Amino acid sequence: MDSVEDSTPVDSHSPPASPRPQSSTHVPLLLPLLLLLPLGPAWQIAAQRCPQTCICDNSRLHVACRHQNLTEVPNTIPELTQRLDLQGNMLKVIPPAAFQALPYLTHLDLRHCQVELVAEGAFRGLGRLLLLNLGSNRLSSLPQEALDGLGSLRRLELERNMLEELRPGTFGALGALATLNLAHNALVYLPAMAFQGLLRARWLQLSHNALSVLAPEALVGLPALRRLSLNHNELQALPGAALSQAHGLARLELGHNPLTYTGEEDGLALPGLRELTLDHGALQALGPRAFAHCPRLHTLDLRGNQLDTLPALQGPGQLRRLRLQGNPLWCGCQARPLLEWLARARVRSDGACRGPRRLRGEALDALRPSDLRCPGDAAEEEEEELAGTAPRAPPLVPREEDGAATPCPRACVCAAESRHSGCEGRGLQAVPRGFPNGTQLLDLRRNHFPSVPRAAFPGLGHLVSLHLQHCGITELEAGALAGLGRLLYLYLSDNQLSGLSAAALEGAPHLGYLYLERNRFLQVPGAALRALPSLFSLHLQDNAVDHLAPGDLAGVRALRWLYLSGNRITQVSPGALGTARELEKLYLDRNQLREVPTRALEGLPALLELQLSGNPLRALQDGNFRPVGRSLQHLFLNSSDLEQISPGAFSGLELGLQSLHLQKNQLRALPALPNLRQLELIDLSGNPFHCDCQLLPLHR
Repeated sequence: MDSVEDSTPVDSHSPPASPRPQSSTHVPLLLPLLLLLPLGPAWQIAAQRCPQTCICDNSRLHVACRHQNLTEVPNTIPELTQRLDLQGNMLKVIPPAAFQALPYLTHLDLRHCQVELVAEGAFRGLGRLLLLNLGSNRLSSLPQEALDGLGSLRRLELERNMLEELRPGTFGALGALATLNLAHNALVYLPAMAFQGLLRARWLQLSHNALSVLAPEALVGLPALRRLSLNHNELQALPGAALSQAHGLARLELGHNPLTYTGEEDGLALPGLRELTLDHGALQALGPRAFAHCPRLHTLDLRGNQLDTLPALQGPGQLRRLRLQGNPLWCGCQARPLLEWLARARVRSDGACRGPRRLRGEALDALRPSDLRCPGDAAEEEEEELAGTAPRAPPLVPREEDGAATPCPRACVCAAESRHSGCEGRGLQAVPRGFPNGTQLLDLRRNHFPSVPRAAFPGLGHLVSLHLQHCGITELEAGALAGLGRLLYLYLSDNQLSGLSAAALEGAPHLGYLYLERNRFLQVPGAALRALPSLFSLHLQDNAVDHLAPGDLAGVRALRWLYLSGNRITQVSPGALGTARELEKLYLDRNQLREVPTRALEGLPALLELQLSGNPLRALQDGNFRPVGRSLQHLFLNSSDLEQISPGAFSGLELGLQSLHLQKNQLRALPALPNLRQLELIDLSGNPFHCDCQLLPLHR
């Protein structure tokens, strides 16, 4: 947005009739507007006004009120203003119709205004606005109708906020938007239809978030999208199905994600893609048909990964530039097909050989296939023995690095630069040993070792993240995690575990995230959790837990997030949750609860989000949520067979509740809700409401 602070004002500040107090209430703002109504088209007078704290350039129709500690929008800004710069103030809340007296605005800058809430209808009346900058604020969510009335908006800046989720429909009114910037937020998941309505969006900026999952239909409804930025996120697998929904993409940026492999099975199909960046990730291998369904791909950026070799790529017939700098390329026999393909396809490449010794530092594009030694060649040299001669040997054996060998089990890939080691899907029958001592991420997914023995990970005191998903594990023996004093993330999802012992988890006292989804647990392994005093997030979704009893969470006083979705829970006993006093998120959806566990919610003073969807609740009683009334912000009761809600069901939630989800129930009527002052969203869709007098209190 153009700055207006440096523009030379034509008119000096007009002396105010009387000082205006800066009040946090917005009701008095209506009075000057009402007083001006009898004046009719007195725009000549309005154009000469200027708030005392602002600089007005009436010749260019610019107004700047920067860094004035304003708590509300000044009410004497000239009506004809087109560009308004309010950055660096203390607005905190943008109330409904905050700019309705400025219908000619085309550019609005609200950066660094400490904005925490944008009310529904905040920008109604700004039908000419082209650019809205809400960057560098404190927004954690956007109400569904917060952006209504911006039908001409071309660019929306929301970078550097605290957004954790996007609700489908949030951007539905922005049919003219071309650029949406959501970089530097806290997004971890993109739901289906997240950007519905953005029919003209050409660039979607989502870099520098924490995205790890994209719903398959997250990018549906973006027919004009040409550029998608997803760099600097937490994607561990290429979300090909989701990305392929954006059929018109020409540029896709996926750099700085912890991707270790991509192949045709990832399903990336983008017929118009011209440029793909996968730089500075953790790629250790690439399938030959990874981009077979991207026929127009011209530039592929793979810099700064852990690729020892690369296959001849099949499919992208228009590829002309392949960037490989910063990869530990091994220019042995297995690289001959790559060089032959580069020459045949006329692809320019960069990158240099890491070995063998006689070719170390040689530019890849300066080599001929005959320069690479293969078994049986007359001039085969001693260093080829170090490299190994099997097609995938270099990643699997120790190799030279600064004169010393880097240890790595033969069936695995060990990347010294990223400190990642992996043996995913190698058919291993036991946990291998011999990884580099500095390994921070160890990926052992999709192998088969039913038991993890004592001291299974010797010498890995720096390990931070351990992946053991899909390994058929039935038991962790006592001392299995011995020596893992820095371990923060332990992934045991999709195994056959039915229990855990405290002795098995001892040795990892700083473990913060424990993933146990889709195992065979019949109860919460409470005794084992006592060995994890730092546990922050516990994932037990889709097991067979049928109740929560006192003591189940006795040892997890630091627990913030508890996920128990998709179990068989029929009862949450009083006191079962009380020891986890720091709990912020509680997910009990898709269980068999027939009533709200009100007494069990006592002693949870920090609870922000309660998910009860998909339980056969049928009715809500008075005071059901009173124990968490002071803290609760988001309440999910959708798909719960609700037929009746008592008038006092939501009493106690007046000061904090921001969203209430009641969709897809059996409600025919709803009582008048209490004075829910902070409520931004209530979803009542999918209910068979009977529109008679019983709904009149709710309507009012």
